[in-house]
Amino acid sequence: MPRPLGELEDAVMTRVWKWNRPVTVREVLEDLQQERSIAYTTVMTVLDNLHQKGWVRREAEGRAYRYEAVSTRAAYAAALMNDAWSQSDNPAAALVAFFGMMSDEQRQALRDAVRIVQGPETSWEPPGTETAPAEAESAESPVPPGAPAGSEGEKPGGNPGKNPAEMRDEKSPDASEDPTGR
Repeated sequence: MPRPLGELEDAVMTRVWKWNRPVTVREVLEDLQQERSIAYTTVMTVLDNLHQKGWVRREAEGRAYRYEAVSTRAAYAAALMNDAWSQSDNPAAALVAFFGMMSDEQRQALRDAVRIVQGPETSWEPPGTETAPAEAESAESPVPPGAPAGSEGEKPGGNPGKNPAEMRDEKSPDASEDPTGR
């Protein structure tokens, strides 16, 4: 999985992603110089490093190169989130804690993303989201993505009436009560 970009790598990639076209070292340099003092060779080295790491592809144009992003910022952010989530020893609790940190706008973006993945016929609400009783009854399927078939009425994770953050590791009698898994 990707490691987070360094500060200068991120500043360079931000421009490459934003412009969404092949860019030259000179273009990136001139834009960066509006914020900081930086040398042409520094930007060239950063873009070369990003090319070697697989973040950008390049094509020769005369004596210079044009650099283009290999993937989107959204794909980069998703890979970082997936990597962080996969490091958790209790993924369900990590998601519940993450959802609890979200603003209302972020929860709405999550609902929209789930609708896109599942299709408009399925309704799902992240933990910590209050749904009016009439709305909850009209939902066709309250089952989150990845839940086993036939688990309607169950909370995420497929255990009736249990919140994943409250579930204990049943293999270990002294599992922590802490929902973050600490």
